[in-house]
Amino acid sequence: MLSVAYVSTYPPTHCGVAEYTRMLITALKSAANVTVHVLCDISDRKEVIDKETGAYVHNAFIKGSNNYDRILDILAEIGGVDVLHVQHEYGIFGYTDAILGTCLKAKEEGLARKIAFTMHTVYHPLSGNDKALKFQEKLNSTDAVIVHSFLKEFELQHQGVNPRIVYRIPHGTHLNPYLGISRENLLAELSLSREEIKGYIITMPGFLRRDKGLDVLIDSLEHVDREKFTLIIAGELRDRKLLDVIEYASSKMNIIYLARYLTNEEMLKLIALSDIIVLPYRDKRGSYSISGILHLSMGSFRPIIGTKVPRLIELYQYAPRLTIPPKAPEELSKKILWLIENYDFGVAYMAYLYGYAARTQWLRMARRHVSLYNNILKSEAST
Repeated sequence: MLSVAYVSTYPPTHCGVAEYTRMLITALKSAANVTVHVLCDISDRKEVIDKETGAYVHNAFIKGSNNYDRILDILAEIGGVDVLHVQHEYGIFGYTDAILGTCLKAKEEGLARKIAFTMHTVYHPLSGNDKALKFQEKLNSTDAVIVHSFLKEFELQHQGVNPRIVYRIPHGTHLNPYLGISRENLLAELSLSREEIKGYIITMPGFLRRDKGLDVLIDSLEHVDREKFTLIIAGELRDRKLLDVIEYASSKMNIIYLARYLTNEEMLKLIALSDIIVLPYRDKRGSYSISGILHLSMGSFRPIIGTKVPRLIELYQYAPRLTIPPKAPEELSKKILWLIENYDFGVAYMAYLYGYAARTQWLRMARRHVSLYNNILKSEAST
């Protein structure tokens, strides 16, 4: 039986990578016969078996730490694994190579046969982040580097990472199980009332940060008849200055603000309730990543309007007519008005993206992970 240990944040930690890891492991349970350990960030959780995924969950490291020796101790206790797979994000592991060094030490000591890294963010030289670039140079010491987009794949190749160890496996997509539930029931489950809703439901889901473009969305909606829509802003606040933006907008339009962290289930219910998803992101200069919210949205078969940024490259690739330049409220306003007035055509236009959502279902992505694990383990046997 294949054994894999994931080094990652994990629920109940409020983190996109934590949710990603859990969704991947849930799919692995159905895809193959795999023993899974999660070596996760230390929190108030107990070291238990996750009933949903069947994974063994161990508190293994402190977020942002430079010391990951406990990972080695846990690997020794469980008798080692075939693959040690890090879900790498700079916001979790910092800009040092400490986590990479620990993984290589685990391999040297026979605690892991192969090392894999999924790079959730890849930096371009124009970012000016020399520490991240130096870390990315060292990825050649791993057995596999997984990325979610062509942009990240070719960027790492340009920086000297061996293309033979770089694998593109798209971010998984969860097909929304709540699409058949009535609007009234979804409203009730989200503790919302029918009286609060006017017109089309426009939703901006996810963590509330400056880079999500809430100010651009608010500016754009000032040019749309307030009787035609209800804006739902949902997600954990990461920048308190955005409260002023929401307060200002609430005096001019119908806004519902769900000011809390939404679980994956709550997020799926909210997106199923929505008519239009708007993602007016502005990306950081010189960094590449992929939006998990985009995949939750396209798995719900709802029209999505977004910006032409690397994080939404898949939206631009499969539904370019519903993308706009970042920081362009006038263009966003026109797209929203067009979609409201041509809603059925907009839904039909998104069919190409919906097909991509079906092709990237989590079960399929989990199978591709298992295939990758088996291939790198076979290469060890052949050598």
